[in-house]
Amino acid sequence: MILYLNDREFINTAEGADISLPLVNNDQNPLAWYVEPPVFEPVRANGFTGAVAEGGSVNFRNIFFNPHGHGTHTECLGHITEEVHSVNKHLKRYFFRAKVVSAVPEKQAEDLVITRKSLGNSLDNCACEALVIRSMPNAGSKKHKNYSATNPPYLDLDLIPLLEHCNVEHLLIDLPSVDRENDNGALAFHHAFWKVPQDPQFHKTITELVFVPDSVPDGDYILNLQTAPFENDASPSRPLLFAIQHKK
Repeated sequence: MILYLNDREFINTAEGADISLPLVNNDQNPLAWYVEPPVFEPVRANGFTGAVAEGGSVNFRNIFFNPHGHGTHTECLGHITEEVHSVNKHLKRYFFRAKVVSAVPEKQAEDLVITRKSLGNSLDNCACEALVIRSMPNAGSKKHKNYSATNPPYLDLDLIPLLEHCNVEHLLIDLPSVDRENDNGALAFHHAFWKVPQDPQFHKTITELVFVPDSVPDGDYILNLQTAPFENDASPSRPLLFAIQHKK
């Protein structure tokens, strides 16, 4: 279906790019924060077996997982506040003008950090509600990597003024966190982005562990940010990107 944004721009809703990582029941599932792999297991109770392969009438499985450590997830400020605010209650819109930007992290001592220099001039004179950062190199191994104890790249705190200047309210990255893996609990970027505690930004979200394939070029898109309706600080999510096209 063709959906017109205005008299010049449109998207084709049949041509969305899914940039989420699925939750899977094998060693291909990504991991972070020292969690064990997710568990999918049939319910077994009172003679019932929830597995057709084992003689049951239906597949009826429990799934145990952690939204922060097992794949693409969207979180709100409840991730760092004493009260566990729900992303399901605070994400009220689902379509946003977005920009995809590829960024090469800079070496800083033992770390790799995505800085303003990493983004180049891609956000010059830019106003976008959502920013999707693709870290480079864009290896397919990101889709099933165990990030625990690897000190993965993270975002420089100096990006915050740029994000505010561009009016970015929804930030998406292909890394396990916007902050350093081991920062002694500071979570400085999370706090600065959500302005906790001085001016809490309930409507803003951070989405981590996406994967943006090379077939999606840098540029302008419409983002459809879908989340599972969990009353939790974070929820599994499925971000979709739709290229903005122009009438000839």
